[in-house]
Amino acid sequence: MEQFMLLTQGFFISMTPMNLLACVIGVLVGTLVGVLPGIGPVGAIALLLPFSINMDVTASLIMFAGIYYGSMYGGSTTSILLNVPGEASSIVTCLDGYEMAKRGRAGAALAVAAIGSFIAGTLGILGLTFFAPLLARFVLLFGPPEYFSIAFLGLVILTKMTGKSMLKGWLMIMLGLMLGTVGTDSLSGINRFTFGIDELQRGFDLSIVAMGLFGIGEVLDAMLQPSSKIELMSVRLRELYPNKSEWGRSIAPIFRGSLVGFLVGLLPGPAGVISTFVSYALEKRKSKHPEEFGQGAIEGVAGPESANNAASSATMIPLLSLGLPFSAVSAMLLSGFMTHGVIPGPNLITGHPEIFWGLVASMYIGNVLLLIINLPLVGVFASILKIPMQILLPLVIMITLVGAYSINNSIFDLFLVMVFGVLGFHMKRTEYKPAPLIVGLVLGPTMERGLTQGLIIENGSILSFFMRPIAGSFLLVAVLLIGYSLINWIIKRTPKAMDITK
Repeated sequence: MEQFMLLTQGFFISMTPMNLLACVIGVLVGTLVGVLPGIGPVGAIALLLPFSINMDVTASLIMFAGIYYGSMYGGSTTSILLNVPGEASSIVTCLDGYEMAKRGRAGAALAVAAIGSFIAGTLGILGLTFFAPLLARFVLLFGPPEYFSIAFLGLVILTKMTGKSMLKGWLMIMLGLMLGTVGTDSLSGINRFTFGIDELQRGFDLSIVAMGLFGIGEVLDAMLQPSSKIELMSVRLRELYPNKSEWGRSIAPIFRGSLVGFLVGLLPGPAGVISTFVSYALEKRKSKHPEEFGQGAIEGVAGPESANNAASSATMIPLLSLGLPFSAVSAMLLSGFMTHGVIPGPNLITGHPEIFWGLVASMYIGNVLLLIINLPLVGVFASILKIPMQILLPLVIMITLVGAYSINNSIFDLFLVMVFGVLGFHMKRTEYKPAPLIVGLVLGPTMERGLTQGLIIENGSILSFFMRPIAGSFLLVAVLLIGYSLINWIIKRTPKAMDITK
C-alpha cells in the first residue's frame, strides 16, 4: 500500500509541465535515435548531457530514461519497413518483420511490435516498482567487500556476453579500468597517471569518453560506408490492424518475451540484444510451425520486441537500487545522476523519493506516449532516413563538439573527444566493442574503493572476502566462470597444438 501511495506522488511529480515536457522530448528523441542507425541511446544521452546541467535533476533524468526506452520502439520501425535495424536490439526483428512487410503485412507487424513493446514495458515497470525498493533494503547489508565482489562478477559476465571474442572483451574492460585510475585518488588524495597535465587531475569524464567513442567514432565509420537510396514502404493507418489469427499467435509470445526480457535485464551485459535472441529461439522452439520463422512469422516480431522493452525496464533495477550500471546505457544514466550530485543506490529511494518515484511514474507515462506517437507517425519517423548523410553527419559532429566544450569549458576536452573518436573508429573497424570499456571506466573506481576499504576492514586479507556470505558467493561464481572459460579455451586449442607437433 505504501508503494502505491509513493507511486501516486510520483505521478503528481512527473505530471508537472516541466517534467511532462522532458518526458515528451525524451521519447521523441529516443524514437529518432532508434530509427537512425549508428547513433544509439548512449550517444544521444552523451550529446544531451551537457545541455541538461541547467535543468531540474528529475526532469533531466526523465528525459534520459525516455531516450533509452524510446529507442527500443524506434528501432523496430526501420527493421520492419526497410530491413535496417536502427538499434542492435532490433536486428532479430528484421528476420520476420521485413518478410511480413514484403507480403503486405507491414502494418500488422508494426502494430504487434508497438503493442507488445507497450505491454512488456508496462510489466517491466511494474517489476521495477516492486523489486527495486526490496533490493534497496537488501543492499543496506552490503559493505565494501560486497560492492567489490558484485562489480567484479558483473565485469566477468560482461566479457562472456559482449562480442565473439572474450579476449577482446577483457582487453576493453582492462582499458576502462586503467582509464578509471587516472586523476586524484579519492582515498589518499594523490594524483595518479596525470603526467603533469592539470586537466587530468579530475580524471576522464564519462561523458567525454562516450561522446568520442559513440558520437565521433560512429560518424567517422559512417563516412566510409557506401551511400544507398532508401526505398520506403508505405503504410496506411487503416492497415495497422492485425487479423484475428495474427493476434492469437502474438499474445503468448508477448508475455513470454516480457518475462525473458525482464530476467535477462537483471544480468550484466547488453540485455536488450541478448534478450531478443533468447526470445526468438524460445518462440521458434515452442512454435508448431518452426519452418515459418525467417519467412514472416508474427511470433518472431512479437516475442523479441517485447523482450527488449522489458529488458530496458529491468536494467534500471540494479542501477537505481545498487548504484551499479551493468550496461553502457545505464552507465550514461549514472553519469546523468552524478552530474546533478545524486548518487543512485539504496539511499536514493529514501533520501530522494521524489526523484525515484517521479522517474518510475514518468516511465508509465512515457510508455503510453510512445504507443500514441509511434503508430500514427510511423511513416514520418522512417522517412528521416532519407536525410542525406552529408547533412546529418556534420550536424552530429557539431553538436558533439559543442556539448563536449560546454561540460567544463575546456579546449582540452575537445582534444580528448577527438582522441576517443579516433579510438572508437578503429575499435569498430577491428570489431572491438566500446561498451565493456565504458562499463569498466564506471565500475573501476567502485571496485578499487571497495577493494581498498574492504582490505582495511579485513586487515589486509583478501581471503576474508570469501568468508563473507554475500561477497563470497559473488566471488565464487566469478572464479568458477573464469575457470570454465580458461578450461574451455585450453580444450579448443589443444587439438591445434597437437596437429602442429605432428
